[in-house]
Amino acid sequence: MKVGVISLGCAKNLVDTEHLLGVLRESGIETVDSYREAEAVIINTCGFIESAKTEAINTILEAADYKESGLKKLIVMGCLSQRYKPELEQEMPEVDRFITIDEYPELGTILSEELGVPVRNTYGKATRVLSGKPWMAYLKIADGCDNRCSYCAIPLIRGPFVSRPAEEIVQEAEQLAASGVKELTLIAQDCSRYGIDLYGELRLSSLLKELDRIDGIRWIRILYLYPDEIPDDLIETIRSTEHVLPYFDIPIQHGSDRMLKAMHRRGSRELIRERCRKLREVFPDAVLRTTLIAGFPGEQEADHADNLSLLREIEWDRLGVFTYSQEEDTPAYALEDDVPPEVKTKRMNELMEAQSEISHARQNALVGTSADVLIESVDPLTGMYIGRSYMHAPDNVDGCVRFRSEKEHEPGEFARVTFTRVSGLNLIGKEE
Repeated sequence: MKVGVISLGCAKNLVDTEHLLGVLRESGIETVDSYREAEAVIINTCGFIESAKTEAINTILEAADYKESGLKKLIVMGCLSQRYKPELEQEMPEVDRFITIDEYPELGTILSEELGVPVRNTYGKATRVLSGKPWMAYLKIADGCDNRCSYCAIPLIRGPFVSRPAEEIVQEAEQLAASGVKELTLIAQDCSRYGIDLYGELRLSSLLKELDRIDGIRWIRILYLYPDEIPDDLIETIRSTEHVLPYFDIPIQHGSDRMLKAMHRRGSRELIRERCRKLREVFPDAVLRTTLIAGFPGEQEADHADNLSLLREIEWDRLGVFTYSQEEDTPAYALEDDVPPEVKTKRMNELMEAQSEISHARQNALVGTSADVLIESVDPLTGMYIGRSYMHAPDNVDGCVRFRSEKEHEPGEFARVTFTRVSGLNLIGKEE
């Protein structure tokens, strides 16, 4: 049986897919990259926002076309299945099985039934098969979410916040390091809450200390820290550890207290300001990244002005802006979507224009400084190495570093690079 596997959506979904690949490999099942070669296709879907749902449906329909030319089984798993399984079973009979996230503990049994070959029931226990670059891996430390932001469907899909036991996370990190992984990126819907459900207290600091001691791990990056749960002891842990990077992804969503309350966000404008100020005091070279929503129901010009002013005051290094769109089954779905589309777009553009000026200035201030760069490829046209510094997360939104060197390097190696100029989001330099 030859199986093709497609992963859609976020890094957390990618980790789930890599666990699936581990089960298939352990069961002796060959995986292939082409629809034409595959006897079965498994699609791991996202169902978070409308664009993700559309991408998932289009991918399913594209795969289904191959049932006319040799594809025997089409299986869909992930968030879309979790959220809409009954409706999808009615509307998409070309799919042989929709598997919900709740069914993952029995994934091997289900796949054995559908594929007609024995598949081991070892999801989450079999060694992951990394599907990306072998020197980096995402490490999921928790799943689900308890924050209940009014616009967000993730708690409906993924359920309540559930931390993984620390010993399980450390064991997986050690396996990844032994396989050659040098960069770990910790992911959860809210990493800052790690441990609260298992241990009755925040345990991210102690987890970081354990991970920091693993041989072979050079960088540890944390994605998604909420501003109300970045205590001083966590900041001190990051400062004192050797491998945890001063890269802080803090999704604040808005700069107006009125909008934060309407979004059911914990914390306040002043708390966001104070925590970011503290981070910059402790880490002068810190990278601060966030996301904002423009046009949430009830947003007035004064709220938008607050959003802009906080953006300018904090001077984020990286920032993304999304226009609000209604998401069914969320508390905000009952609110009137009263900000016209053209106003949402205008406000988004104003936020991005302000951020562009800030990013340009902060990027140019880096000229003449140096940093370690993890090399990922070589440009075949220019011969320049392409990689990332601690300032660049492995998700292609932070830009990259391009540099020349008289030395020979392989992807996955590190080089010390002095930055000589800026090109958009990218830093250009030369190896020291």
